[in-house]
Amino acid sequence: MRNAQPRLKFIKPQEPILVLEPPVSDDWLHEIKFDGFRTQLIRDWAGVRALTRTGIDWSKRYWPVVDAGEKLPAKSFSIDGEMIAPEPDGRPNFHQMHSRMAWNAELLAFVTFDILHLDGRDLRGLPAIERKAILWDLVKPADGIIQYSPHVEGNGAEFFAAVDKMGLEGIVSKRRNSPYRAGKTDSWVKVKCWDVADFDLIGVKRERGKQTEGLFAKDGKYVGRAVIATSRAIKERLWQRIERDRAEQPAGIPKAVIDTDVEWVKPGIRARVKTLRGEPKLRHASVQGLVED
Repeated sequence: MRNAQPRLKFIKPQEPILVLEPPVSDDWLHEIKFDGFRTQLIRDWAGVRALTRTGIDWSKRYWPVVDAGEKLPAKSFSIDGEMIAPEPDGRPNFHQMHSRMAWNAELLAFVTFDILHLDGRDLRGLPAIERKAILWDLVKPADGIIQYSPHVEGNGAEFFAAVDKMGLEGIVSKRRNSPYRAGKTDSWVKVKCWDVADFDLIGVKRERGKQTEGLFAKDGKYVGRAVIATSRAIKERLWQRIERDRAEQPAGIPKAVIDTDVEWVKPGIRARVKTLRGEPKLRHASVQGLVED
């Protein structure tokens, strides 16, 4: 006979907004930002299932985590977290996610950071600090395939500096007394660390009244734009190279990027670019200087 009780529904996750510096007041919790796939683990009368950030059922891909969820001491729950591919030292390796989902799902880990429902009780209206305490009681000792994301209270700048030094992607800060609200809200913010790397300059976009931008590629693939905010001497040297090495538009440039205002240049000009860590394309990027041949 089919259970008459409705199944727990997927809840659109709460999303942090991007800011450039962590909050300074003491009414914020700070957690490591894990680089993986946002996942909602749900248990109800029909069992455990794992859903993506958009509600797609990936239970078969995450079967070891689903099995572990069956062993948690609760009849029903909705847990929010990040599915990661941890290295032996615990650092997430995003590039291993697809391989492990296909061949070694037992090497995945589900890092939990919030709980929305527990045994028929909707917890979303509770303060974040209380929800985390309830979550800890459910998933402790948090040393298996289902883990708990620890946090610090206050000292956001120090915590961010430590995360940056460890080479991690960034942090997520949450108001300690905030409820859980679907979508982007200013009670959750993320601060990402920066990377500096060398890229190939393939073009320059100059518009009157706007910042000059360079268009860049890595290993022959377009990766985005970066503001050229270097010293006047470096800019003048760059303009000389551009005037000398003008070229036709290279192949493989996305249509959205193609612009008559772009001056394309021959290969050979490399620049050092500062950009947000862990992004597939350059983001909030700026040129730090030229890399001499």
